[in-house]
Amino acid sequence: MAWYVAAPVAPDLSRDLVTAWTVRTEGRHRLVPDGCVDVLWIDNGTVWVCGPETSAWSFRLPPGTQAVGVRFRPGRASAVFKIAAHELRDRRVALEDVLGSRAHRLLAEQVGYAADEAARLRVMEDHVRRWVAEAPVADAVPAAVVRMLTRDIGTSITALADAVGLGERQLHRRCLTAFGYGAATLRRILRLQGFLELARTAGDVTGLVTLAAAAGYTDQPHLSRDCRAIAGISPRALVAEARAGRLTGGPYDQVSRRISSARSASRPLALVSG
Repeated sequence: MAWYVAAPVAPDLSRDLVTAWTVRTEGRHRLVPDGCVDVLWIDNGTVWVCGPETSAWSFRLPPGTQAVGVRFRPGRASAVFKIAAHELRDRRVALEDVLGSRAHRLLAEQVGYAADEAARLRVMEDHVRRWVAEAPVADAVPAAVVRMLTRDIGTSITALADAVGLGERQLHRRCLTAFGYGAATLRRILRLQGFLELARTAGDVTGLVTLAAAAGYTDQPHLSRDCRAIAGISPRALVAEARAGRLTGGPYDQVSRRISSARSASRPLALVSG
């Protein structure tokens, strides 16, 4: 049985969430940055917000751990939580530190009382609906940046800025608030996710050079540099982990799937970083 199972989100939340997911596992796994923010409930009664990552981190789950979560689309969580994403960058913080103790307590109790995993996910989605309803109107710039990079992962920062009518410094500030980092970092992360999606679907016979070119890298050394900087391991090792099912993040992100298709046609918790 797969340790990590993605579940489709309700249609009314599809603009806000990439996926929902459940976990039943133990041992260590690697999370590769995907531009997203996750909210997860763990069966010890805690609820965590996992901010946007700039490099991979490994986590260890005790035997028999159960968890459920939802994954916000790139740039969406900052508006929903009314917090600049760079304040959450490379951090895992308790939900109470973001939305207050009452929101944390209600979500933890209601998910904990749910009868099964499907019911837990429905509770999670109900809470997301309330958060979204209370959120301010989203900045249109981050969504436009994601759309442009989805169409062409090689789009330059100058072209992105021109398309949204901003200077490059203004664009960087808006992206920092929405994504947790600038557009150049987002592009690197989405390109690596596009490579991973191609690697999962291409099979063993496709070489790294071909995959690198299809994902938008200038050459294999370009892929290797980005892969080691973001995932912490070589492209070959990353592909092996992906095919063995030891990665989270990205595989269920339709952004990375569209990119690959276009190119080819803080606080310690039960999750321990290290």
